[in-house]
Amino acid sequence: MEVQHVTMPDTGDSIGRLADEVLRFVRLGARAKSMLNTADLGAEFSALMLLFPLRHHGPLRVTDLADLKGADPSTISRQAAQLVKAGLARREADPADGRASRLAVTESGMAACTRLHEARQVMLCRALNDWPAERVHAFTDLFQEFNSSVEALMRNDPAVPAREKA
Repeated sequence: MEVQHVTMPDTGDSIGRLADEVLRFVRLGARAKSMLNTADLGAEFSALMLLFPLRHHGPLRVTDLADLKGADPSTISRQAAQLVKAGLARREADPADGRASRLAVTESGMAACTRLHEARQVMLCRALNDWPAERVHAFTDLFQEFNSSVEALMRNDPAVPAREKA
C-alpha cells in the first residue's frame, strides 16, 4: 500500500495521539459488543446492525443496503438471511420490480432495535456519568464532525474501492 503524502497542519503530536485513540476506541467497541447481550436475538451482531438502517430508511433491496453500509452484497445477503430466519426481518416484493425483493423490519426487529439502542445508551451513560453535560455535548459535536470528515474522505478518495465507500 502506497502512503500518500499530505501536508499536515501543525498539530504537534495530536494526530499521532488521535490515531492511537481511534484504534483504542475500535478495540473497546469490539469488547463493548459482548456487553450488549444479543445472543438470544438469533443473529450475529453485524446482522443485527442492519436493522437500524432498515428501520430508518424503510424496506431496502439487499444491494441498496450493501451500498448504504459500504459492504459486499454477498455479506449483506448472508446477514439478511440470519435476520429473516430469526424473525427480525422479512422479505417482501419490490413494488418497482416484482422480480426483486426488499428486506423490511418486523415488529420483533423493531423491538430488537429498541433494546439495542437502549443498551447502548445505558452503557454510554455509565461511561460518561461523571462528565458535565456541556462536556458531553461538546464531545458529541466534535465526534460527529470527525465522523463526517472521515466519511467525506471515504466517499472522495479514489484509493478506496467502491464497495468499501460509505
